[in-house]
Amino acid sequence: MKNVHPPNHSSGNFLEPGKPFLFQKLLFPSVLLLCFWTRIDTAVALVAGITFGLALTNPFQKLTSKLSKIFLQISVIGLGFGIGIGQVINEGRHSIVYTMIGIVATLIIGNFLGKILKVNKNTSQLISFGTAICGGSAIAAMAPILKAKDEEIAVSLATVFTLNSIALVLFPFVGNMVHLSQQSFGLWAALAIHDTSSVVGAAASYGAVALAIGITVKLTRAMWIAPIAMGFAFFKKTDRKVAIPYFIFGFVAATAIRSVFPNQHIVWDGLAFGAKRLLVVTLFLIGSGLTRNALKKVGFRPMIQGVSLWVIVSITTLLIILGI
Repeated sequence: MKNVHPPNHSSGNFLEPGKPFLFQKLLFPSVLLLCFWTRIDTAVALVAGITFGLALTNPFQKLTSKLSKIFLQISVIGLGFGIGIGQVINEGRHSIVYTMIGIVATLIIGNFLGKILKVNKNTSQLISFGTAICGGSAIAAMAPILKAKDEEIAVSLATVFTLNSIALVLFPFVGNMVHLSQQSFGLWAALAIHDTSSVVGAAASYGAVALAIGITVKLTRAMWIAPIAMGFAFFKKTDRKVAIPYFIFGFVAATAIRSVFPNQHIVWDGLAFGAKRLLVVTLFLIGSGLTRNALKKVGFRPMIQGVSLWVIVSITTLLIILGI
């Protein structure tokens, strides 16, 4: 009689040690359709995605990783049809001082924390840059300039991503607790949350005004990726190309189109609504990309640096907005 060995569950997937079950491949697109067609909000979609990724594993990991980036850019551009160009210019002008001071202060404090905690230099800089400007996009832009290793990039992305997931759920709760107006919340989210996706998600759950301000200020911050990355490249004397977030220009173009043709507001509102639903789908895809292996890569020191830096930025920004 042959020996029967118990199944190995070390992969982190409690359903199967190897490839995902067929029903996982069927369940995943079904949940995606629910996210798009129902009234599920951004926070619920993200939590659902994280739960799927950690408990069942995403059966289409590589595909959804690419799609989430494309969908996010399309969503941001589409949301521009719901905002006038005048508001974009006004909010961008008023937030530029906050943005510049915040970026410089975050990079300095992040570098200081990294040295104290003895975090790998590249990892520390990537976490600081991601916190200061635009999460994963900023890390992706800086990685080739720093000649970061795959492991350093993975640790930085996992740290920032984990905090993004927490922020999307935590920020609206804190905002309501301290009675932030939609204007104040949109500004706070844009200045203190890493990724554009989580800023838009948190702001969208707080209200339309918060969304308009949040996405405008956040994209104003994201525009600093290129000049700061170029500055680092010049300082380090590297010829690596800097990734420029061109979708920002698409967002501005969409706001201009709405302003030039205001009589077509029904069409523009429809496009903006579709973009909001696509954003919900995007956040589910992003959430499903968080795996147990990714969490294991984070490590103790980088996570402490990321959390400490994020808490400092979040609390300081909130106090300034509250006028305390």
